[in-house]
Order: sequence, then C-alpha cells, then structure tokens
Amino acid sequence: MPESRHERQPAHVCPHCQSVNRVPAAKLADQPNCGRCQPPLFTGAPIELTTATFTRHVERSDIPLLVDFWAPWCGPCKMMAPQFQQDARLLEPKVRLAKVDTEAEPQLATRFGIRSIPTLALFRGGREIARQAGAMGAKDIVRWASSAVVS
Repeated sequence: MPESRHERQPAHVCPHCQSVNRVPAAKLADQPNCGRCQPPLFTGAPIELTTATFTRHVERSDIPLLVDFWAPWCGPCKMMAPQFQQDARLLEPKVRLAKVDTEAEPQLATRFGIRSIPTLALFRGGREIARQAGAMGAKDIVRWASSAVVS
C-alpha cells in the first residue's frame, strides 16, 4: 500500500548542515541526499558532534544514535577508532554513528556522567537506552548495538 502524504515520514538530521530531512524508511537504502545542502545523509563514517549539534541529532532523528565518547590522549580510544569507523558502514542507515571528543566537549561528558573512555552510549527517541564502557572490536560493537536497538 503506498504511503499516504499524511503519514509522518522518519526524520534524519543532516551531518553537514544539521537540517532535518524526512525520508521514508523504504528510501534509506537508496542513499538519499539532504534536501537543503545536497550531500548524502549517510556517509558511512561517524559524524563529529559538539555541544551545539548533539541535542539536535539525539532529539530530532528517528534512527538510533550510537555515540563514542573518547579523547585524543586515550590509547584504547585510538585502538577502537578504526573499528568504530568500519562499523559506520555496516550499521548505517539503521543506526547513525557519532563521536564526541570529551576534551573538546567536557560539558557533554559531564551531562552524561562519562567516567571512563571510551564509552559507547546508544540513544533513541531523545533518551539514552544503553551504555558500554571500554574498547570493543568491530564485531562486538555491531552485536552490542544491534541487540540494544532490538530490545
């Protein structure tokens, strides 16, 4: 049955211009572009979030947001970074991956009570639904995120 024009289409925040785009779930596999600035909405890479952009992505997007809280001086964070990068290609567009540098954005680390890094936090519907501290391998990240999204 075709989608009615009155049905609400899922919202996705553009990682480039931060505008909210409405894209039917069936069209996400077609690699949609932002209606405002035109680059792809999903790039297969984690996006960098700041205090200014974080809330918009958590509250305005209808897909889960997996955030890696990290710091440039953290050895385990550096070891996990390529795994997290790889997982963006596997999980998008079902889950958006993002990174928050806790050194550059200490307000976000404080707001979410980040006590150790790396810490992965999964958000859906504007709230945190799961958290995992410590470095993980690529397969473990995908498995953990997928099981948390389903539950």
